Amino acid sequence: MAEAPTRTSGKPAKKKSGWRRFFTWLGVAVLALAVAGGTVLGVAYATVTLPDANADFQTNTSFVYYRDGKEKIGSYQIQNRQTLAYADIPQNVKDAIVAGENRSFWTDPGISIPGMVRAALSVIRGEDVVGGSTITQQYIKVLYLTQDKSYTRKFTEILLAAKVGNELSKEQILEGYLNTVYFGRGAYGVEAASQAFFGKPAAKLTDAQAIALTAMINDPGNLDPAQGKKQAADLLERYQYTINGMVEMGKLTEAQKAEMYDALPKFPEVERDSQFGGPKGFLLNMVQTELRAKGFTDEQIAGGGLSIVTTFDAKAQEAAVEAAQTITSQTVRGDAKKARNLHAGLASVDVENGGVVALYGGPDFVKSSMNWATTPRPTGSTFKPYALGTALSQGFTLNDVFNGSQFTPPGEGVPVRNAGNRNYGRVTLQQATTNSINTAFVDLEGNMKDGPKETLQFARDAGLPEAPGWEPVSRVPLGIPEVSPLSQASGYATFANGGKHAPVHVVAQVKDAAGAVVYRSDAKAEQAIDADVANDVAYALTHVVQDGTAARAGGMGFPIAGKTGTYYIRDAKGGSKTAACWFVGMSKQISTAVMYVAGDEGTDNLDTYYPGFFGSGPPLSTWMAYMRVAQQGLKDVSFDPPTHRVSTQTPTLPPRTSTPTATRTATATAKPTETATTGPTDGPTDDPTNDPSNRPSERPSGRPTDR
Repeated sequence: MAEAPTRTSGKPAKKKSGWRRFFTWLGVAVLALAVAGGTVLGVAYATVTLPDANADFQTNTSFVYYRDGKEKIGSYQIQNRQTLAYADIPQNVKDAIVAGENRSFWTDPGISIPGMVRAALSVIRGEDVVGGSTITQQYIKVLYLTQDKSYTRKFTEILLAAKVGNELSKEQILEGYLNTVYFGRGAYGVEAASQAFFGKPAAKLTDAQAIALTAMINDPGNLDPAQGKKQAADLLERYQYTINGMVEMGKLTEAQKAEMYDALPKFPEVERDSQFGGPKGFLLNMVQTELRAKGFTDEQIAGGGLSIVTTFDAKAQEAAVEAAQTITSQTVRGDAKKARNLHAGLASVDVENGGVVALYGGPDFVKSSMNWATTPRPTGSTFKPYALGTALSQGFTLNDVFNGSQFTPPGEGVPVRNAGNRNYGRVTLQQATTNSINTAFVDLEGNMKDGPKETLQFARDAGLPEAPGWEPVSRVPLGIPEVSPLSQASGYATFANGGKHAPVHVVAQVKDAAGAVVYRSDAKAEQAIDADVANDVAYALTHVVQDGTAARAGGMGFPIAGKTGTYYIRDAKGGSKTAACWFVGMSKQISTAVMYVAGDEGTDNLDTYYPGFFGSGPPLSTWMAYMRVAQQGLKDVSFDPPTHRVSTQTPTLPPRTSTPTATRTATATAKPTETATTGPTDGPTDDPTNDPSNRPSERPSGRPTDR
């Protein structure tokens, strides 16, 4: 028989129930998990560190200004942002954001316990993690984390928010948040948002505007009232929620609430076109390109908060756009389709320092980025001054005489003709320049030592970069070499500046986000060609606008010099077409080139847009309209008289190969025959290069014609 168990008392023992044992062990387990979880959380909190901030959210918009440093041309941005210090953020914005997003912000530890519970429930249900986040959590998520809705990301967000809440002041957190968060319309941070939605700095926002602006953070884009009635209604609901919060927090009175509660503030029309839209896009693109060449990175340019002061003059730039677009429209008699295919390129530079004063490359950079002010095309007779300068460098003078009548150069089978098959007889270089006499300049090339080769070198010395068409042929002065309007303006500036050439540039100065100057243009003029030679070329060109092919500009009221040019090429059927028309001219302060071409590649026939397209027609009209404005306020400075050097050369006239039908001897004051014209010009329109029978030369087959 088994032995009975030993008793310690007089009463029998009771067994514990199963439920009691379950809850006992559950409590132990929960306690153990709490201890373990607390340990894990403690270790996680202690070891977690802030990752590198998302780079885009650390950027600031860079602004580009006209040369006065005040009026803006545009901006570059990775994210449109202008950072404000906490003290510069208006109080109504601070109060509104707290009321709308996190009313316990000033007292909470940076995390939301109810939000954490909702996030946990989302995980249990297998849903995306959701839950109300504090401003601190939102700031952490935007600045340091991704936007995915995972438990891991939410857990990291909470840890970082708790840590940041302990390490940063509430003021620092709110400042960072209001400079980082996205509002819509491409605007990051309250300052950019205020400009994007209300066209004013944040410091000038009314209470109603500040509340409406901060309410948009809840759902950027979808709360923009400009998107439609539903969006406006949704914003009004959020706006009213924020107002109620501000009253609850004691930041607004009931009376103030009543004044603004029922309706949103008025949202003005604010320009929101592309940052590169319109004619200004060409300027911004050129500035960007130059900054890269000077060593600035794309990140610095677009996100460094730079202040970039350019060489462009606001008044002159407006005049350039107005002149080019108005004359283009007048030339095609308002035909919009033709106007889209007729291209004016205008470039204007400061004679002394090479800074670009104004530039018109086209009507809209976004629609077409082809910059006609920087695109080389055949120059026509505007290349003749470089041949003239070469001759003067070799000892010829303006009084030396050359063949002004038709002849065939030695070794060539095609005769050289003048406009209208005119024959002038013996003419001086001054007369040849004034009346743009083709035969005299081709004769000049044959009389110089290595004439064509040296003419091209002289053009390079004056500042022109080599481009297609720079072959050393006898007819090089007639404009086969291709040059852009910007380069032509620069080359003629060398003549106006006593032979000193300053490289063209568009950036004058750059300041960083702290206001320190980090770049200043060091462009300076250096002697490129002989001063006397430059002086005599400039003087010769004054007669073109006084007595010659551009006499229509002679009455502008200030000293100018310049040259017309019209370039013809043969077509496939043996006819000819006007491929490019020019006027390049300068005062002693500003040099400006205007070119007209047509078609997608700038090689179509200009005569289909305006009958008898001449350099002294639309190009000169555009130049005059622009220069009347650009020259305002500048002193009248005359060009110096010629040096009256004694010639060291004896020109040899080639024999004529045909009998002229109409011979006349040109005089220094002879004016071109006036030709009736229609369109935007009046007065003489005869350009001696305007003769379809006198192509400067056959273009070699296969040679590129577009650049």
